[in-house]
Amino acid sequence: MNHTVCLLNDSFPPLIDGVANTVMNYARLLPEFEHDTLVVTPSYPEYDDSPYPYPVVRYPSILTDKVIGYPAGIPFSPEIARCVQQSQVELFHSHCPVMSTFMARQLREIVDVPIVFTYHTKFDIDIDNITKNRALRAACRKVLVNNISACDEVWAVSNGAGENLRSIGYQGDYIVMHNGVDMPRGKASPEEIQSATAGYDLPEGVPVFLFVGRMLWYKGHKITIDALSRLARKGVDYRMVFIGSGDNLPEIEEYVQACQISDRCIFTGSIHDRSVLKAWYSRCDLFLFPSTYDTNGLVVREASACGVASVLVEGSCAAEGVTDGVNGFLIEENPESMAACLERLSLSQMHTVGEHACADLYISWESAIKNAADRYEVVKERYRLEGRHHRLKPTDMIMKANGEMMEVLAKLSIHRSRKWLRSQLELLKKSGFGDSD
Repeated sequence: MNHTVCLLNDSFPPLIDGVANTVMNYARLLPEFEHDTLVVTPSYPEYDDSPYPYPVVRYPSILTDKVIGYPAGIPFSPEIARCVQQSQVELFHSHCPVMSTFMARQLREIVDVPIVFTYHTKFDIDIDNITKNRALRAACRKVLVNNISACDEVWAVSNGAGENLRSIGYQGDYIVMHNGVDMPRGKASPEEIQSATAGYDLPEGVPVFLFVGRMLWYKGHKITIDALSRLARKGVDYRMVFIGSGDNLPEIEEYVQACQISDRCIFTGSIHDRSVLKAWYSRCDLFLFPSTYDTNGLVVREASACGVASVLVEGSCAAEGVTDGVNGFLIEENPESMAACLERLSLSQMHTVGEHACADLYISWESAIKNAADRYEVVKERYRLEGRHHRLKPTDMIMKANGEMMEVLAKLSIHRSRKWLRSQLELLKKSGFGDSD
């Protein structure tokens, strides 16, 4: 008989990000390792979940797009509790330390099974982007750490992610569990590459650089653009392809124009078709990813799957496992260092190191999920033998966490928009959020 794992995350299609993609891969592949899946996520207006081959159940949400970028769930739902009981869930795996983990904690009170939490994102940076108020930042960190600490096992997607988790105040244990890549190893066919890139100015013999991800300044775009501007002034020819969307896209496009390199830069927007994306990876010669924000850099592994090496900031999480000049290229976090790196590399050097990246850095989602499924059994057995570490007044702890989260959410809303706050608090009231009965 298969075991059932309940996967929880605050983002899920139609909202796509790296963590949502991770949850979808877990849900898709865990059945291959004798684990059925149930996805629990906030509701999204009029979105149809029926095409998924696994059950997706949603709980009420409020529109917090202006604050955190996606709807936030109201983690109180008798329907979800009944569904979890009927599905005979044996373990919860939360991928977000806010509402999803709080929902898992409440459901644990009902079905008494362990919670695994994976730390994917540097939430201190997200908090800092939301508010500059020190007291409010501290309150947000406290809520996150308390939620994470209440879980039965904590995973980090990289060593750097674990260090960041420590930096926000978490003092418990964690283990590193790497995510995989859903892109098969090997380049796309010449026909697929031609189909995907037709109509773009990509001369043969001219280096093609690539970025895939969110168009946000903290991804290191200014370093890339300034470095490319230096190359252009020296007469070095190239093409730079940006694939993705984000709030800073208009500003980034304007900056490219101001640097007078718009004739060498291509913005495709988001590409959701994985075969088309693979073709773009396969067409490029080098992947530029000077981000110190990302905890794992899945796009670096996707590039490596297609035999493409990356330029990374030395010491960043994305650079873990990379040796300079062997399976990637490491730079300092500044445009001068990136420009010097790009200027000295020949196409043959880029391609040789890309082949090594494919051999050294690639990990399939099948391998990653097998590791996770094996670890689930360890967690469940330890939970069975040792019991929960939070048995002392668990309901009091839940209610205390409830109050803390409500307080922080309200303060964040006030900080961003008083008018918006009033409408959201009315929704909260109608939904019964925070009732102590």
